[in-house]
Amino acid sequence: MTEQKATNITWHAGEIGKEEREKFLGQKGVVIWFTGLSGSGKSTLAHAVEKRLFENGNLCYVLDGDNIRHGLNKNLGFSPADRMENIRRIGEVARLFADAGVIAMTAFISPYRADRLTARELLPVGDFIEVYAKVPLDVAEKRDPKGLYKKARAGEIKEFTGISAPYEEPENPEIVVDTSELSIEKSVDAVIDYLRTAGIISED
Repeated sequence: MTEQKATNITWHAGEIGKEEREKFLGQKGVVIWFTGLSGSGKSTLAHAVEKRLFENGNLCYVLDGDNIRHGLNKNLGFSPADRMENIRRIGEVARLFADAGVIAMTAFISPYRADRLTARELLPVGDFIEVYAKVPLDVAEKRDPKGLYKKARAGEIKEFTGISAPYEEPENPEIVVDTSELSIEKSVDAVIDYLRTAGIISED
């Protein structure tokens, strides 16, 4: 639990609520949390889902792990404590997006179950959708789009998930997409189908 350091503060409720914003946008504001190993395809999938949603007329936005570390979380490294704070911050930001009625997608390795659970618990039941981009480690390592596994194996990167740091697989994700078997189109279909079935976006 993060310590509340600020005192003498009061939550100020606005006159426009989430339901009004959702009605205006014609969609539900939710967080779609993509998790998986480096090279699992989670960022590629998140951006492909974003494109499909945008073409469908939905307001959406991807909060990408590397991009966030260029700004909001630029002061964080990859120690367990920093990873925890990284996910805590992005969970809070994603919650604000969802409250605004936006379909917010996050693409972070987010290796620890406890941290993902903390992010889930920020939202009402049904508003947090965990998508596990599942891929065998050897496949992710063969892909190695950023050359990170090679550096990790050479000892140039410390605390690298899957090599020298753990990845705790989701136990009950809403969606599992095996990116070693499904095409990007089929993977996107799986996410979009879930959103339609759950009533988050319209059937049209």
